[in-house]
Amino acid sequence: MKNILILMLLSSYPIFAQDTPKGLNAHDLAPDFTAKDQFGKEINLKSELRKNKVVLVFYRGQWCPYCNKALSALEDSLRYIRLKGATVLAVSPEKPENISKTIEKTKASYSILHDEGLKIMKRYNVSFRVDSLTIVKYKTYGIDFNAVNGEANGTNLPIPAVFIINKNGEITYRHFDPDYRKRPSVREIINHL
Repeated sequence: MKNILILMLLSSYPIFAQDTPKGLNAHDLAPDFTAKDQFGKEINLKSELRKNKVVLVFYRGQWCPYCNKALSALEDSLRYIRLKGATVLAVSPEKPENISKTIEKTKASYSILHDEGLKIMKRYNVSFRVDSLTIVKYKTYGIDFNAVNGEANGTNLPIPAVFIINKNGEITYRHFDPDYRKRPSVREIINHL
């Protein structure tokens, strides 16, 4: 509850220190990537697409109650997503030890990838640098982006986004909204699978 109040207070402050990213669009080809998940397993997008469609989710961090709610909802409906022939992959700038906290909070069993150096976020055009006023405000509530993301990722976050990628590597659905409070419902995601 405290986190929700904190984030509601902070929502009146600008969060972007640079131009707002635009995200990839439906019909774009999804850039390939390889990253390690919470189990230390190397996940490659092209390899995953040989087996299933992919629901690719970008989230801000374990400290974000909106992210945790969305990730929990995906876990709760994972069976239905799999029945539609899809795999969920979540991507975060968080350090691996903080991804463990995300899993504790959300019970996520799908792969959560640490985006070392923001390589995936940049390729999908969802990464932005948080402005200095917001950094100071979040620190007063115990959220230090450099500490949770590590020096390599620093004060960068993703716009929370969801992309559905078909087995041909084409993005067939996108939810991209700079308002971090707005997330697609699981029903909407399943309907687009």
